[in-house]
Amino acid sequence: MTHPIALVDCNNFYASCERLFQPKLQKVALVVLSNNDGCVIARSNEAKALGVQMGEPWHLCKSKKGVIARSSNYTLYGDLSARVMTVLKTFTPNLEVYSIDEAFLSFEGFEKRLISHATAMRKEVVQWTGIPVSVGIAPTKTLAKVANRTAKKNAKWDGVCSLMTGEDQTEALKALDLTDLWGIAGRLDRRLRALGIETPLALRDAESEFVRKHFGVVVERMVLELRGIPCHHLVEVNPANKQIIASRSFGREVTTLTELEEAVGSFTERAAAKLRRQHLNANRLGVFVTTNVFKPNDPQYNNAFSINLPIATADTARLLRAAMWLTHKLWRDGYRYKKAGVELSDLTETSSLQADLWTAPDSTKSKTLMRTIDRLNLDHGRGTVSFAMSGTKQRWGLRAEKKSRHYTTDWEQLLEVRG
Repeated sequence: MTHPIALVDCNNFYASCERLFQPKLQKVALVVLSNNDGCVIARSNEAKALGVQMGEPWHLCKSKKGVIARSSNYTLYGDLSARVMTVLKTFTPNLEVYSIDEAFLSFEGFEKRLISHATAMRKEVVQWTGIPVSVGIAPTKTLAKVANRTAKKNAKWDGVCSLMTGEDQTEALKALDLTDLWGIAGRLDRRLRALGIETPLALRDAESEFVRKHFGVVVERMVLELRGIPCHHLVEVNPANKQIIASRSFGREVTTLTELEEAVGSFTERAAAKLRRQHLNANRLGVFVTTNVFKPNDPQYNNAFSINLPIATADTARLLRAAMWLTHKLWRDGYRYKKAGVELSDLTETSSLQADLWTAPDSTKSKTLMRTIDRLNLDHGRGTVSFAMSGTKQRWGLRAEKKSRHYTTDWEQLLEVRG
């Protein structure tokens, strides 16, 4: 017997986060921009109605009447995502956080009241976080994705769609295109159509052997899931990262070694903090740099170096020393650098650290210092305490001219309400 799986998806999540603390943005064509305010990465329904496309450069769409933009504010989005997930946990025995705005939930035990349970959950998420969500319920993850899309597109479901019966599944699949299915994009879509599979229903009903022969086991599993046979089960504990990367494009091109050191130092601090949050150590560190590929007339240079660390560590100071050594190796005069990044890899759990005869592991004093820095930055905002190597002015930083405040994570930026 298969048990119901629910997919909860926050509606236009980034736009909803911006609207939560700025009611004037309700019912306007709102877009959220990528790093350096380059292109559109999220749209409200009103912006979609105006024809604004995902990935569209801001300089091309800002002339469209009524479009308002906000710079991406990942600190705000991450905090509100965590709050949504906290509410969802109270409605399920098992929850898998799939992305910043999506989660799969087991609805086992609620078979007789799926719609009412999901509706109550949806209302509580809005009440406690202000974020609107849609819910799709089905026997498999792939069908839950279909159900969620149907809940958003078909008003009759009122934000909660259950596809537990074959009849409802068939009706929902009839209304979709191939590219609406989870995992089907341009290249696979073209291959399917070339072999006569032009609709989700046709894919569901295709012979398993034919699908496996032409598309492999991954697409075959998708077909089985469309038939209501579970192939992808809930993952309650997210697997540890195999690597941690911190990188950004610069707000302006960097032409001095000092500024490049500051940028790499800042990225190293960010990666190290994430390492500690996951209770991991890094055995290897890499740094990469690149010039602006969109300026082909400028001299071009991109390169990367990495080294094995003497001992696995999560100490920012140790990681910074390695990162600075690599930065000096990478530096070449005469170039205008547009992007850099730091990669921590060969990660191991802190509890499994092996002793080394020649190199001492992170000391108790070091660990206490790192915990103190992390706590201060958590309580008072990222960057409250940082290493001098990361600089203070950071003129190379991201361009974010339309960024909203950190309403939920910074005491200095809390929303003020006057009576």
